[in-house]
Amino acid sequence: MSVSQLPSQPTDSNSSGATDVTPVVALKELVARLHREQNKIQDLLSSLGFALRSFNNLNQFLELIPLMATRVTDADGSALFLYKPNGQVRLEQLHWQDSRQRKSIRKALENATSQMTMLPNAAPATNATGALNDQMHRCLGADMQVFGTAILVKHTERGWLYVLSRDPEYSWTETRQKLVRLVADQTAVAIENDELAVELRKKERLDQELEIGAEIQRRLLPRQCPSIAGIALAARCQPANRVGGDYYDFIPTNHNPTQPNSKDNLENSRWTLVIGDVMGKGVPAGLIMTMMRGMLRGEVLHSHTPAKILQNLNRVMYADLENSHRFVTLFYSEYDPQTRMLYYSNAAHNPPLWWHAATKNVTRLDTMGMLIGLEANSQYENGQAQLEPGDIIIYYTDGLTDAAAASGDRFDEDNLISNFCVACRYCSSPQEIVDYLFDQVHEFIGADKNNTDDVTLVVLQVK
Repeated sequence: MSVSQLPSQPTDSNSSGATDVTPVVALKELVARLHREQNKIQDLLSSLGFALRSFNNLNQFLELIPLMATRVTDADGSALFLYKPNGQVRLEQLHWQDSRQRKSIRKALENATSQMTMLPNAAPATNATGALNDQMHRCLGADMQVFGTAILVKHTERGWLYVLSRDPEYSWTETRQKLVRLVADQTAVAIENDELAVELRKKERLDQELEIGAEIQRRLLPRQCPSIAGIALAARCQPANRVGGDYYDFIPTNHNPTQPNSKDNLENSRWTLVIGDVMGKGVPAGLIMTMMRGMLRGEVLHSHTPAKILQNLNRVMYADLENSHRFVTLFYSEYDPQTRMLYYSNAAHNPPLWWHAATKNVTRLDTMGMLIGLEANSQYENGQAQLEPGDIIIYYTDGLTDAAAASGDRFDEDNLISNFCVACRYCSSPQEIVDYLFDQVHEFIGADKNNTDDVTLVVLQVK
């Protein structure tokens, strides 16, 4: 049968077939519109995430926030408020769809916040926040709907993100709240990342300055031990931090000025051997150590006795040390190669240990004397020791004897004396003694731990 021969069907515009088609089309259009909206929101949030990863400038990122908040919530505009360090509210960024109204909206928002001060760690539902909302309604007009969410950085309120609408039908739905919360959270991440970057740059600058300070200090300490007739020397300084407060030095005192670079002249001249410790660690102690080094080298040129040199040094440094609330321990000695005599004076430093080769006994080199910087008119005593071939002296700072094991026990002086006697019997050179004693300290505190104080050791052996 041909199509033309088919029986005709009655047509009725109100038939059930026609009425069934219309809801299906409307549903399809609704689904398509919702799908488009979902894609738009996903694209906006993806763009915001990309900006968060890519932008190095916080202000560039913050410029996007009100625009994104406006788009994802279909509002007329959005405003980002942040707190200044003093707690005052500041309008950071504004987006308004109608460019003709943008200027008046900005002025109204600035007027609303000009007298507002909010505590940065206030809870979202505080009177201060409510006051801000009231101010915004008063300045923007009763027809403006205002909805906002807090920007929280490490559980601390740092500002607010508001969406604004003049549509009377506009509703603050749960979906819109979640979307604005997402944008606010991205804002909080950007703020925290920027603050971390600022702190990192500060740390990098500080690290660079510390490294420069450490390099200067390394250059001020002797690069190698001098050649002195009749004795052999070795030394090591190990700061707890990059810059330390320990100090040791070798200074020629009376070589012939007409032949200042003569090797024989330097070897046979009288030499100063000094060790000191500034109370404390780090940069402040390092600065005081550097100042003390310069002043001491100036005092040595006057050819005074050791006690007089310490007295003059104390008098010169007293005011600066008193202001810094720090003190210095110092052991000063002069060795005469012609007589093998060691002249010394002590300003409350750990007494050097003297191992007598003939008797295999250990005695301390000590005199009465106060800390440098404790009293302006401190008096010091002179002492002297006649050294014999094979005798060994160690100068050290308290970082050696105060080294602590995991149990809390200290290495202490008795332990040092015991290990020193072993080293004197079995080590063939001052450098071996230095290495042996440092190894014993590291073994005592634990191989995986570092000493918490600066450690300095100088070994003198009479040939």
